[in-house]
Amino acid sequence: MPAYPRAELERMVQHWLDENERCEGLGDWKPLAQLYTEDATYGWNTGPNEDFMTVGRDEIRDIALGVEMEGLHGWSYPYQRVLIDDVEGEVIGLWKQIADAQRPDGSPYQVAGIGGSWFRYGGNMRWSWQRDFFDFGNAAHLFLEMIKVDALSPAMEQRMEVAASGMPQPGHYRKGTAPIELW
Repeated sequence: MPAYPRAELERMVQHWLDENERCEGLGDWKPLAQLYTEDATYGWNTGPNEDFMTVGRDEIRDIALGVEMEGLHGWSYPYQRVLIDDVEGEVIGLWKQIADAQRPDGSPYQVAGIGGSWFRYGGNMRWSWQRDFFDFGNAAHLFLEMIKVDALSPAMEQRMEVAASGMPQPGHYRKGTAPIELW
């Protein structure tokens, strides 16, 4: 017997995709927090020595979907494929990360490579956890390219200044010290 009926997982995926698109249009991803269980976790790796992790719906809303998305208003994350595992109750969505700014040739700034999210369904139309994966090197390269031609939004410039300040950022942990492991 599957962890959850496939039809329910398919409804959850469509609900997620619809809400994600709506929030992109708003330039505010925080409303997506309602699609997580109260005790959900959401994290990703940010390089060889650091992980990002939020624990609980409030941290997901305020930090992962709030602080971490600052400066990305106008960016889109169109899903290219979604794979559903109804035995484990898990979903993998593969997406692109596309800026609203354009290069001089008219093409959009876009993070190269594959980005994605791995979700575990918690029932009741909510995720119990999410783990993102993307090529951090490609993302850094794109931001450097955009800095060189002054293509970053003022909000992203401010966010970059805070990150470069060396001050601890909420949700960022030295490898092995996050409250919940990525795996």
